[in-house]
Amino acid sequence: MKNKICQTIWLILILLLTYMPCIAWSESEPLTVYSGAGLMKPMDELKADFEARYKIPVRIIYGGSGELFGMIAIRKAGDVFIPGAEKYIKDAINKGMARAKGQRSVCYHVPIIMVPAGNPGNVQSLQDLVRPGVRVALADAKAAAIGKVANSILKKNFLTEQVAKNVVVRPSTTNQLLIYIATHQVDACIAWGDQATWGEAKGKVEVVHIPPAQNTVKTIPAAIVTYSKQADKAQLFIDYIASPEGKVLWQKWGFPIDKAE
Repeated sequence: MKNKICQTIWLILILLLTYMPCIAWSESEPLTVYSGAGLMKPMDELKADFEARYKIPVRIIYGGSGELFGMIAIRKAGDVFIPGAEKYIKDAINKGMARAKGQRSVCYHVPIIMVPAGNPGNVQSLQDLVRPGVRVALADAKAAAIGKVANSILKKNFLTEQVAKNVVVRPSTTNQLLIYIATHQVDACIAWGDQATWGEAKGKVEVVHIPPAQNTVKTIPAAIVTYSKQADKAQLFIDYIASPEGKVLWQKWGFPIDKAE
């Protein structure tokens, strides 16, 4: 009788130990990561790899960097902020929304001119964006990092007012720019170069490179949200996406890990 009771107890203990990881996973509060929409492709893979390795669930909210900044300010919740440009992290730190300690520079965002396949507008340079009849899309500078960067590039090259006359749409995310180009609704836009590697872009878009002297390359940063209740896990996630393994995935999706001189 005692042997049967002991066997039953051991069986229960084995079952508990077997299923404990699953229980921990289901009850664990997921990390909330605010990520720029243009980072979706590598971030989806990084999320899956991180979850498989550390058994920590992750929930990613994608959007324009400016929109995410506003979301954090209103919600006062979340764990990690990964915008499309360093300015948003600096502003978040200054506003007390993100921590300076533990922040990492992950890789770089390189702006390009994106045109539909076949380049029907014959756009070969920034200067061509001012030609009469060329339909241009620029992201909303208040919502998306690429919108603010595009404005900076045009200002740098004294083209702001001339190009503004040809702008027909200002979407809130860089992802929408790709749609406008791929469907031939516009002749050109200023977007992030990595977007040309997306499956949605294959055979539908072409890239016109902007000379380094005319361009403005941005750093993609990551920082812990001040309101995080899981700061250690948030730091683990940041360190992982900035690790050599993580950078392999960034490179796979067209994000340089070394800044071009």
